[in-house]
Amino acid sequence: MTINTSQDKRLQILSAAETLIAEVGFQGLSMHKLAKEAGVAAGTIYRYFDDKEHLIEEVRVQVTQRVANAVQEGVDDSQPIKQRYRTMWLNIWDLAGTNLAAIKNRIQYDSLPTTHCTQFRELERIMFSQVELLFNEGKEQGLFKPLDNEVLSGLSLAASVSLARKHSLGFYQLDDAALDAAIEASWDAIIKH
Repeated sequence: MTINTSQDKRLQILSAAETLIAEVGFQGLSMHKLAKEAGVAAGTIYRYFDDKEHLIEEVRVQVTQRVANAVQEGVDDSQPIKQRYRTMWLNIWDLAGTNLAAIKNRIQYDSLPTTHCTQFRELERIMFSQVELLFNEGKEQGLFKPLDNEVLSGLSLAASVSLARKHSLGFYQLDDAALDAAIEASWDAIIKH
């Protein structure tokens, strides 16, 4: 069995960068700190990434893909729309409980200017294809308000990210009844009345 040490080293650096960004933010990320966290020489980082911006873009893609996979896990487009929505909402809730660093990083990336914003938004649409399908089908069926999918997401699934993050950080606790009420309230925000 051949081990691709080059790929392993690259993933090691990306993982260390993700950890550091979650802890100290983008401003606190230095190549020296990253090299130490990854257990590599600082020069090694530049064998895999052109510069800090390139590294951050790659971490962003990695985190986004992981979040997309987690959010859409167990979602089947043959299920009723509300059932898919609830599954996604609860997946976000679970993700915050098991991988808060991914949620923290995702929130940071949403406020980060990027040189390839249009390309990245298109990549996100592909990564979150089940979410796109959910909103498109909901609008086609006249169930959801005729808003852009990003607006529908902001009114619903993004609210779950915020609530789940604060719950995981201990700002407040939601029991099952309160969680169900929050899901219903966010659903109510996007459906036609």
